[in-house]
Amino acid sequence: MTSPDGRPVRIDAWVWAVRMFKTRAQAAEAVKAGHVKINGKSVKPAEQVVPGDRVRVWKNHHEHDLEVLATVRKRVGAPVARTCYTDHAPPPPPKEFVPLPPQRDKGAGRPTKKDRRQLEAFRKRLRG
Repeated sequence: MTSPDGRPVRIDAWVWAVRMFKTRAQAAEAVKAGHVKINGKSVKPAEQVVPGDRVRVWKNHHEHDLEVLATVRKRVGAPVARTCYTDHAPPPPPKEFVPLPPQRDKGAGRPTKKDRRQLEAFRKRLRG
């Protein structure tokens, strides 16, 4: 599983093995599309990665900056996968709080003028 001697491994196999992508095919497609870079250069799926390389992975609108600590050829469990790299990317920003619109009881009838004003104020806050 782990190559302690630092043997080179294909980049598509490595990003799949350390659970950056669900399938090997998805990993290969991401590499072909330029979403995976080794030491700042776009590469092909067959490019070799060794310990010490920096791998940048763009996934789900977030960039992961990984330093390769160990090379693995087969997919490993999540706890083992986390020991194969160090992620130097900052954590994603916290999700923005979105207030809920004013609630009305079901069957309460037509909204009052006060209800309508509250709803308009809520919509105005959302638009900014």
